Amino acid sequence: MSAWKETAEGVFTRRFEPVNITVTAVLGGEGVLVADTRCSVQEGKELRAELAELTPLPVRWVVNTHTHFDHMWGNAAFDVPLMVPPAEFWGHRNIPAFDPEGPGFLKTREYLIREGGPEWKAKVDELVVRTPDHLVTASHALDLGGRTIELLHPGRGHTDNDLVLWLPDAALLIGGDLVEQSGPPAFGADSFPLDWPATLAALSALTTEATTYVPGHGDPAGRAFLRDMQEYVTAVAEQIRALHADGVPVERAVEAGSWPIADSSHFADAVVRGYAQLSGELP
Repeated sequence: MSAWKETAEGVFTRRFEPVNITVTAVLGGEGVLVADTRCSVQEGKELRAELAELTPLPVRWVVNTHTHFDHMWGNAAFDVPLMVPPAEFWGHRNIPAFDPEGPGFLKTREYLIREGGPEWKAKVDELVVRTPDHLVTASHALDLGGRTIELLHPGRGHTDNDLVLWLPDAALLIGGDLVEQSGPPAFGADSFPLDWPATLAALSALTTEATTYVPGHGDPAGRAFLRDMQEYVTAVAEQIRALHADGVPVERAVEAGSWPIADSSHFADAVVRGYAQLSGELP
């Protein structure tokens, strides 16, 4: 676990294990905004304690950059009865309702317990999932008291509910998993690999050469990092389109493709999702 770093004036970032998630705290005149809350209620409680050491300001806003467990399963630590008054919870309108009996949650639960062992079983068993109820479709300006943050949905990519936070006064963008620094971009079973390049192009147009980009995992980085990300996701999208156009069956496409990194298994979901979009199965 790292220490808080002041990445811009009144903006603090910190990397947490497990999963090397980057949490951002933005200090406003009336309270603190927290972008993402870690993997469980227990970890959310730990995050609250770390924030209390950083500043006496109350946490008034929680923003989830997307729906994945490592970014929002700590939300309940900032809600009643664990925190009174509770924070406001913000996210994109496409964040799905949580279904404790749904296949998505059950698959994630099984994976976490299998990989993490008894400690993760305890975390999942006590889980209370607090989903956002302040929902953003395209954009919303959030006033923190003398400081405004723009919540923006630049397009689909890592998911269909990616939300970024743009701080014009600090030239800083909190990008969630649209921009990952500690590893290659993650194409999951809910990703949109063909849309991702245009989404990063939209972020590039919004920001400047002086912008700092805070990733969902890893350390803040500069404009060259965003360009590298754009090249990577563009190469993946172009390869999927070429394989599909050449008539390569989806079950052979991963093996047949030429990918940006040697581990071709990293692109299995990207191929499935890209082929589904090209064939009209995905909108």
